[in-house]
This record gives sequence, C-alpha cells and structure tokens, in this order.
Amino acid sequence: MKKLLALVMAASMALSLAACGGNDAASTADSTATESTSTEATAEEAVGEEASAGIAKIAQVCDVGTIDDESFNQGCWDAIVAYGETNGVDTDYYLPPDDPSDEDRQTLIRNAVNDGADTIVCVGYLYGSSIAWASTEYPDVNFVGVDITAADIGTEEIPANVYCITFKEEQAGYLAGYAAVKDGFTQLGFLGGQAVPAVIRYGYGFVQGADAAAQELGTNVSINYWYGNQFFGDANITAKMESWYQNGTEVVFACGGGIYTSAVEAAVKSEGMVIGVDVDQHYVGENGVADGAYSYNPFLTSAMKGLGEAVTDALDHAAAGTWDTIGGTNGNYGLEEGDYVGLPTAETSWCFTTFTQDEYTALLEKIRSGEVTISNSSDTEPTVSEFTTVDYQQ
Repeated sequence: MKKLLALVMAASMALSLAACGGNDAASTADSTATESTSTEATAEEAVGEEASAGIAKIAQVCDVGTIDDESFNQGCWDAIVAYGETNGVDTDYYLPPDDPSDEDRQTLIRNAVNDGADTIVCVGYLYGSSIAWASTEYPDVNFVGVDITAADIGTEEIPANVYCITFKEEQAGYLAGYAAVKDGFTQLGFLGGQAVPAVIRYGYGFVQGADAAAQELGTNVSINYWYGNQFFGDANITAKMESWYQNGTEVVFACGGGIYTSAVEAAVKSEGMVIGVDVDQHYVGENGVADGAYSYNPFLTSAMKGLGEAVTDALDHAAAGTWDTIGGTNGNYGLEEGDYVGLPTAETSWCFTTFTQDEYTALLEKIRSGEVTISNSSDTEPTVSEFTTVDYQQ
C-alpha cells in the first residue's frame, strides 16, 4: 500500500549504505573497518528518521464537531496521532468557535503554520475556500483536504500543494442498507447531519442498497429519511428519533458526526438498533453497556470509510518526498481502489443474525467488478422499486 512507500524507500537506502560500508571494510585496515561500522550505525539512525524527514509537524484543523466525536473528526485525528507517534513527528489540532466563518477557518490555518506545521489536514467541505486562500498564502505548506473537491475550493484545478480526499460513500451506504434488509429489517430510518454531498451520498446509497435487497427478497421496505441540519445530537433530534422508533422503525442509520447520540438515546428506549458511520462504532455501544447506560449494544453495524488509511497515504507521500505525485489531484477512494469503504467484519462487530459474511464478500466483489452499480449523485433522489417506500421528511 502507499503508506508503506516511505518505509520501503528507507529500507532500500539502508541496504545501499550497508553495502557501501561492507566494501570499504573489506579493502582497508582494521581501523577503517571500525570507521565503517560507525558509518553504518549512523546510516541506520538516518534511515530510522527517513520516514518523517519530509514533515516537520502535522496539524488537523477541524470545522464543526469535536476531536473526540467518535466519527469523522476523530477518525482523521487518530490516524494523524498514530502517524506522529510511529514516525516521531509532532502533531496538534485546532478547533473553531461555534458556527465558524471562513475567517475563523483561515485563522486556524494561520495558527497552525505559525506553530510550525508544514502539513495540514483540513476536514470538511467548508474548508474549500480557506484552502484556496491558504494554498497561495503558504505555498511551502502541504494541505490535505478531506471531503473537499475542486468545486469546494472554487478553482478549475486543484493547487499543487493541495491533495483532495473524497470517498465513495454511496458504496458504504449501499452495503449498510442491503445488509440490514437481508438481515430481516424492513422499517428503516436515515438520520443525516447536514445535507452536504458526503452525507447525501451515504443516504442515497443506503436507500439503493435497501431497495436492492427488498427486490431480491420480494419484501416491502419503508424508510424514514431526514436531515437534522447539524452534526451533534440534542433533545429535539432525540424526540424525533423516539417518534420513529415508537412508530415501528427498527434501525436508523445515523450519519453525521455526533448526531448519532440522539439516535442511540432513542433506540435504547424502544430496543431499536442503530447503524454507525465513518468508523466502526460498535465500541461506543460496548462502552455504554459497560458503564450501565445501555442494557445491550444498539449498534447493528457501521458504514465505514477509510479515513485513516487515506490520510496516512497522503502523509506518507509528504514524508517520502513524493508529494508531486498526488499534489493537485483528487483521490476518490472506494472499493475499486481497495478496501476503503465497507462494514466491520470483526467477530465482535458483526451483529447480523441471517446476513452472512460470505454474502457480504460476494456483494463486495459485485460492486468492484461493476456488476452492481450505485448512483453517486447527490442531486437527485434515487429511483426505487415498488417494494420500497421512502418518506423524505422536512
């Protein structure tokens, strides 16, 4: 994988240096051999630092939500922390005020640069215009824009010191919807955060997957569909979810950072289920059981995207001096590119009772091969069969 690139390069350099030292030792006196040994030791130390040689400090600048949202922000941050610890690179994060403006986002970037960051991960499409400004203001800084496109930046071409990362969320949503219906759930809900492209793709994919399974089974499926217009839970959203569960909804795909807390709070009152997003959120339910908040784990599964893997790929390029191979481009990660979207398959996280991992694997391959096609449009509601009814609520 790309994230091994820096280590492979470093190892290659180590072998080269060791070979040169060996030749010197073979052709000189003992004193020179001792010097060669010292040279090799120095080379080994240099190799140990090679993976991080291209990065002085990594910063994550956040938009809405918190660094411990157990979803989008945290998924990126955990990868940065792990990278920093592994490679000896300093890391830091910057949080905006409530309801941040473009000026607030620019201030976070400016603060990160002033604190020594030369690689900055900007999370969320709202950073688009700020990246447009920052890429010119700080031409020697590399920017990684997660869920950001050229359209968000407002330029025809992505600046050379910017790498945009997007995902095929429609594939992850499709897998979650398909699996839920194949597992016997017929009354579903989709709770989105804000109606931004990534969230919409998750939701529309969820509808498409549920409908595909409904057609295969000849089963009628109903879906409540609604955006809470924020990325955190509150009493009003919890009340909305309670009404869904009380009226028969069995499982809700909670897609939008911390908004999942309202879905979970409502679910456990009605013994309902929740589908997590971005990362495997099964552990959230386990923690709730452990501290007595829940009597059972309400997470059926999670529609995941490889935030950590994609961010790490970008950091590896910055460290290895190969940024020019990705700078100015948009990496769009999905199943065709690798295992960048999917459902968790660990034994503890696989909570389906009838949908099997063999069926899941077969579906993955159908998507990879193009046998199953999924619309990635965030502009048009997906067409469904007579087996599926979707109630798009305001």
